[in-house]
Amino acid sequence: MKKKQLILSYLFAALLMSMLILTSCDNNEIASTVNPFDETTESGVVLTRDKVVVISDVHLGNDTTYSECVKHLPLLKKFLTQVRGSKTIKELVIAGDMLDEWYVPSRTDTYNGGTQKDFVRKIAQSNKIVVDELNNIIQDKKIKVTYVPGNHDLLITAENVNEIFPGINQARDTGKQGLGTYHPEDFPQVAIEHSHRYDFFCAPDPYSKQNEPVGSILPPGYFFTRIAVNSVTNYPADSEIVQPRTVNRSSASDSEQVNNYIYYYCWKTVLTSLIPVKDNYDEKIIVTNIGNLKESYSINDVLPYNTQDGKIDMNLFSGSCSQQAWEKRLAYNNVPKMTNAEDAIPGSLKTSFLDEQANTQYFKNSNSNVRIVIFGHTHIPMVTSCTNTKNEACIYANSGTWTDEKVKAGQPAVNQNKKNMDFVVIERQHNNKSMVDVELLNFHNGVNNSVILKSIKM
Repeated sequence: MKKKQLILSYLFAALLMSMLILTSCDNNEIASTVNPFDETTESGVVLTRDKVVVISDVHLGNDTTYSECVKHLPLLKKFLTQVRGSKTIKELVIAGDMLDEWYVPSRTDTYNGGTQKDFVRKIAQSNKIVVDELNNIIQDKKIKVTYVPGNHDLLITAENVNEIFPGINQARDTGKQGLGTYHPEDFPQVAIEHSHRYDFFCAPDPYSKQNEPVGSILPPGYFFTRIAVNSVTNYPADSEIVQPRTVNRSSASDSEQVNNYIYYYCWKTVLTSLIPVKDNYDEKIIVTNIGNLKESYSINDVLPYNTQDGKIDMNLFSGSCSQQAWEKRLAYNNVPKMTNAEDAIPGSLKTSFLDEQANTQYFKNSNSNVRIVIFGHTHIPMVTSCTNTKNEACIYANSGTWTDEKVKAGQPAVNQNKKNMDFVVIERQHNNKSMVDVELLNFHNGVNNSVILKSIKM
């Protein structure tokens, strides 16, 4: 009997010890169960919190009947649960377009007679499983969570972000709404931003709207998005598509007129190939009541037209296409290196122009010591090697998106488990701390899949 009791005592002690090991692992301890973010750490190496995880373009909306992230919500929640359970993640950075105030059908009053705070609270309700898990990470206080504003949430105030994410760190440009750049604690030579400040259609614009109250910074891309949602939610049949009006070229010697035509051609391209319209172009279908905009606008209010003398102008954003106006706007948006409006206007449709801003604004800028740049915004994930003015190796990465893959009515469904859901991880190599890894991964089928990894000495 005594022998049996002794065996049971040993078994109980062993069980108690294993439970203590499982529950006591934390920073600087070797984990007994392997988290997906921790499994690449060399066997036997002491786990330390040194990874920075970057995601962007989640696009949480307040109405999941048309929001861009719906199918991916459970997967995003699972991903965040893995982030929360990791022993090697120090920071989680959300690089813009976390909350979406733009992606709303044009005829819908965005706030539905309420306030921005009401709208943000509705986002929290509609995306509860994701918002709750982010708040769990914030409240644990083991992983620093930082939010950087993007263009789809550029009007959402710091107060209202904090309303649903109390305690979140917010990286915002001083005195400017809707802009921010973040340098992680252990990586001062890393810059993380959304990159919309370089985008002609999406950079805040306080100057160009006519007959509106002072204080509106919504750019042309806002109106594009409101029109686009109509096509995504109710894609027109070929017989329903209405073509935009024709605008003829004006003076080839007047650079502003040339740029006005380029601007028109961009609109024509998206309205005929990307977001075909079946609405009356003169009907006031774009309801605003947001960001100091009070009127309702037609599509033709945004599109350029020929004046009686043959010149090109527009009701909204008149004068915005000149080089002088673009440089004034870039300066307002704290952009260090000026770009050409002639390149920037069509560059909004070419992700290569926006990706190149990592080079232009950072690596080829002799006043910058940044060696790694992470952008969001384009939704195109990538990692590429660059070189700065000192001939030092640099890395540019884009963190992609977590939006669903949209499918036209009548088209075959896609496997949303294998679409988008991209993220970037930055960390120092354990066996050589002077080397920094930048890895692009996706979360397909609920698994962290490595896409590309690049390293530089820093």
